Amino acid sequence: MELEIAVLSRQGGRAVNEDACGWWSTDGLSFCVVSDGAGGHRGGEIASKLIVKEMLGWFRERPECEAAAIEAALRHANEALVREQRSHSEIGDMRATAVVLAIDSVRQTAAWGHLGDSRLYCFRDTGIIVQTRDHSLVQTMVEAGMLQAENVRSSPERSKLLNAMGDEATFEPRMQTEAFALQDGDKFLLCTDGLWERVDESEMERALVDCATAEEWLRLLEQYVLARANSRQDNYSAMAIWCKQAQPQADGLVGQR
Repeated sequence: MELEIAVLSRQGGRAVNEDACGWWSTDGLSFCVVSDGAGGHRGGEIASKLIVKEMLGWFRERPECEAAAIEAALRHANEALVREQRSHSEIGDMRATAVVLAIDSVRQTAAWGHLGDSRLYCFRDTGIIVQTRDHSLVQTMVEAGMLQAENVRSSPERSKLLNAMGDEATFEPRMQTEAFALQDGDKFLLCTDGLWERVDESEMERALVDCATAEEWLRLLEQYVLARANSRQDNYSAMAIWCKQAQPQADGLVGQR
């Protein structure tokens, strides 16, 4: 299996971009991370970049596509963020979200985990088959029957997180605990709330029909964001990961002299 990976990260109408994202691959294993510095907390841009750096560094030393490895990487990054808080009192309350995807292209399996309200979606045949559950007040309200899911984006409580990176006491990431079997054509989207707040799930699905590449898909999703953005548009970031069957070589002589 081959992966096509595209990345989008924009400042929007904010003074700085507090989002960060990155990926790393080796020997059939790929790891993608997206993080969003929590609004209202100083040092958000430092927190998100630290999360991505620490998690990818962890996977370079321990490249495993397993839930336990992902949870360990999240915990390692959380501990690094807490140490940074203690070293610099002026950013002692910085927080960030995190969502991470690991793919084993040889075994054709995936695993993921997240903390906060940055999301992972998995699409199969242009339909969503997986959507992570936010660590947020509105998510809790939806699950309790106090809020309709279609009203999450407009709720005045939308930005209130119940869990995020940078807090030792409430470190409880949600994990995909069993190996997820991939199929040819599966597509993943990892994104911050600056993107998914402006693009609903049905639009994500429809956009897939019109796009031939992961890059085209992200650009079309960005057009939705820009069409609805105001002067205070949040930072928005996303990674698209498309899974494709490896193409065989035309013949056995390719590359020989």
